[in-house]
Amino acid sequence: MKIRPYSPTKRESDTDFHSLARALAALDDPKKVAAFLRDLCTPAELESMCDRWKVVPQIASGEPYRAIHDKTGVSVTTIGRVARTLEQGAGGYAAALATQTPSP
Repeated sequence: MKIRPYSPTKRESDTDFHSLARALAALDDPKKVAAFLRDLCTPAELESMCDRWKVVPQIASGEPYRAIHDKTGVSVTTIGRVARTLEQGAGGYAAALATQTPSP
């Protein structure tokens, strides 16, 4: 990450984060969310987020990390980080996972 001369306070940073969260929550159509994410993120950032999200259901179902890696190509390190966040994070993965319908 690049170093910036301006360093927001924790409060400013939280305000910015919540503003972004509100913008995402206000988009009521997956196509609009996709367009927003494509405008907001670099291709590498999108790929990283997609990789993380792709492994969440497999981790939640108890699939071994190595098997997930073999199926997805996502690194075992990333899978481990996602698993730790799924278990100890803020609950966002679990909340989003609960909204998903199982694929046939």
